[in-house]
Amino acid sequence: MAATKPNLAELVERMPATDKELEALKPPPPTQGDATQPKPRPRPEKPGGSKFTAPDPDVAAKICDEILAGGRDSLAELIGLIRDPASDDFKNYKAEYLLHCLTIHVGRPEKEPLRRQFIDTLAEQLGRRELPVHARGFLLRELQLIGDKAAARAVGTFLTDEQLCDDAARTLLAINDGAVEQFRNALPGATGRRRLVIVQSLAVLKDAGSADALKQAVTDANREIRLAAVWGLARIGDAAFTDLLLKAADTKETWERNKATQACFLLAENLAASGKKTEAAKIYTQLRNTRTEASEQYIRDAATKALAAFGGKLALKD
Repeated sequence: MAATKPNLAELVERMPATDKELEALKPPPPTQGDATQPKPRPRPEKPGGSKFTAPDPDVAAKICDEILAGGRDSLAELIGLIRDPASDDFKNYKAEYLLHCLTIHVGRPEKEPLRRQFIDTLAEQLGRRELPVHARGFLLRELQLIGDKAAARAVGTFLTDEQLCDDAARTLLAINDGAVEQFRNALPGATGRRRLVIVQSLAVLKDAGSADALKQAVTDANREIRLAAVWGLARIGDAAFTDLLLKAADTKETWERNKATQACFLLAENLAASGKKTEAAKIYTQLRNTRTEASEQYIRDAATKALAAFGGKLALKD
């Protein structure tokens, strides 16, 4: 612990002003010519809004070290200074800016001893319900940059939060290690968009252990969840999913039929790549034989071309 407790409010204010704030401090340009002449139009604001200019790296490093020397209490105090831009007491983004500086700072190889404390504090602070949603979302996004398996459980609790589910899912996908267990645990009680995000995330992780959960989701009442599930199964690439995916692709609804058919092609490609050409040929043959509409000629052509690439023995007949 530091001998003297850091003055967080003062350290926050030492962060640079935004370019918009600096522009406001400049004196107005001198009046030129006839005052009756129309004034020039103000320059439009830069795309993306006002930007920060980075502080001197050495100055920033000293500020970060001073805060870190204050331990978890100083980090918690800094996090408590983050305000929602929509709130009446919002002043600026400097507290967030400084916390992000700390994220980058402890990411340095020589700061590894402090990194554990920083990550654990951010994960712990996620549970402070008095923090505004905006602040907890910001903490999740910082953990996306620096979090690890030890933080995964704290992040996973927000998969069932309507407002923070997306941030939590992105953070877990970035952490990767320990993420799949969090998605699996959250799926049974998840509904609506939260369920969709979790199924999509399991599909991204391509985890064979999640196959049963994805197979159940193939018959979900929500179309987007069904499509995420068939895509996930196709990515896993197990021939045992063939009949399930072909059945899903036989729906009459055009968009879902097309997307599920894409998943069938992906499964066939993955099977062929793993040496299971006979199993892949079954999928291509089914698609060639069942896509009889004129609008589906391209599917028949693609399936026929894929079968031809296997040679005559695997190019199954009607």
